[in-house]
Amino acid sequence: MKKVALITGGVSGLGEVIARHLASKDCNLILSYHNSSNKAPLLKEELESKYNIEVRIYSCDLSNEEEIKKFIDNAKNDFGRIDYLVNNAAVCLDSLFVNKTKENFMKTLEVNVVGTFLVSKLVGEIMYEQKFGSIVNLSSTNGIHKYYPMTIDYDASKAGINSLTHNLALAYAPYVRVNAIAPGWVKTENEMKDLDQDYIQSEEEKIFLKRFAECEEIAKVVYFLLSDDASYINNQIIIVDGGTY
Repeated sequence: MKKVALITGGVSGLGEVIARHLASKDCNLILSYHNSSNKAPLLKEELESKYNIEVRIYSCDLSNEEEIKKFIDNAKNDFGRIDYLVNNAAVCLDSLFVNKTKENFMKTLEVNVVGTFLVSKLVGEIMYEQKFGSIVNLSSTNGIHKYYPMTIDYDASKAGINSLTHNLALAYAPYVRVNAIAPGWVKTENEMKDLDQDYIQSEEEKIFLKRFAECEEIAKVVYFLLSDDASYINNQIIIVDGGTY
């Protein structure tokens, strides 16, 4: 029987690559988006045709609790179960430190931490009831040992994701495994569009492998942690950064 995977922010960027990888592993998909309405139906049609799977796509604002509840209700009704959850959706409001505002901070925490908590709580309850499930949260090395004042709110949110991961793993033991991965630099469209070449080179020099990660490299780790191949890995924050100083 095909596994059912729910991916937040699964229509663009890293989330789309994760969705494509899970589709290639014969998973039915439930994807949420917030700002990719034109792309969503095209992605659904492509993945269903190419991989002979079923794809459901919903618009959901992760700062809106009622929308989240409606989204998860629909997701459960679609397939009757949810086996995998990937909390990928996040916002990053880069700005000079001196220009950071309370509004920046609250918006970032509301989506990245509170939204992830609400989705995980609702989906975790489904998984606990069915006595099976695996959750992977997308954290970042920014929440562990990388410090960028321009993203202080984002960095704090990712540290929050790490704490959330540990608490969820305890709350839903022994039936649901909960892990997080903390990538370093990843070559996504959003990350690369505002970086000049000199800055990219300076950051690459700090990485043992001398390059940013490809999205597919992150997606493979996500799937591994979701899958039965990682059946005894739980409550972990896995750093995927190519090695850094």
